[in-house]
Amino acid sequence: MATGLSLHVGLNEVDPDRYEGWAGTLIACENDARDMELIARTAGFETTVLLTPDGTVANVTDVLGKAATRLGPGDILLFTYSGHGGQIPDETGPDDEPDRLDETLVLYDRQFLDDEVQQAFRAFADDVRIVSLLDCCHSGSSIEIPGGADDDRGRYLPEPQQRQLYERDRSFLTELRRSLAEDATADGTDPDALLVSACQDNQTAADGDVNGAFTEALLQVWDAGAFQGGYRDFHRAIQRRLPPTQSPNLYLTGSPGPDFVNQRPFTV
Repeated sequence: MATGLSLHVGLNEVDPDRYEGWAGTLIACENDARDMELIARTAGFETTVLLTPDGTVANVTDVLGKAATRLGPGDILLFTYSGHGGQIPDETGPDDEPDRLDETLVLYDRQFLDDEVQQAFRAFADDVRIVSLLDCCHSGSSIEIPGGADDDRGRYLPEPQQRQLYERDRSFLTELRRSLAEDATADGTDPDALLVSACQDNQTAADGDVNGAFTEALLQVWDAGAFQGGYRDFHRAIQRRLPPTQSPNLYLTGSPGPDFVNQRPFTV
C-alpha cells in the first residue's frame, strides 16, 4: 500500500528583521494551509503544518528531507505553500529562466529559490509522485513585476523591497546558485513533479478574507471530495473560477506518467 506524506506551509507575515523592516502582513495564508492539511489528512496522508514563524528555510528543508528518506517508488509527496512570492534577477545561473528571473517562495526568514525547491524534490527516489500546490504570486513555474492591486491584497514581495534585498544578499545568492547548479549537473535528472500554481510567473495572486483566491477556488472545485477527474481537469475547473488576471498554471517537470497525471487529485 502506498504511503502519502504532505507538508503545508502558510505564512501570514515574515520576519521584518530579515526583510529590512517589511512584515508582508496577509490574512488568509494560515487558513489555506489548515484547509489543505484537512484535505490531505482526509485522503490518508500523514501531514505536517508549518505556520508563520515556523515557516523557515531550515524547517521546510528538514521536513522535505525526512520525507525523501521515507518515500519510495509509488509513494506520494504533497507540498502546499500559501504566502508571498518573489522574483530576483538570475544574473549568473544557467539560462533556465526565459525571463532571466528566479521565482521565490518568501519564507519567514529568507526567500527560497525555485531551484532550491527543485533540489529538495530531486532527493526523492525515482517514481515518487510529487504534487506541489502554490498559492502565491509569480508561481507559474516555481515553483511583469506587479504594480499591485488597488486594495494591496496581492501576495507578492513589493519591487522596492525586492531590489533592496537582492542588493543586500547578492553575494549569498551567487554562491547559492553556483552550488545548486553543481548539484543539478551532478544529478542530471529532473524530478517527476506536477505543479498547480495560483498564477503565471508574470501575474499576482490575490489574498482574501478567509482563503486566497486560488485556494478558495480549489476548495470549491474539490467540494469536500466530490470532485472526479484528473489533475488537468482539476486545473481547468479552478481556472474557470478565477479572473483572466490570475490564470493558474499546470506545470510538469521530469516525465510524470499519464497514470499519475490522470489520477484523481490527492490519491495516495
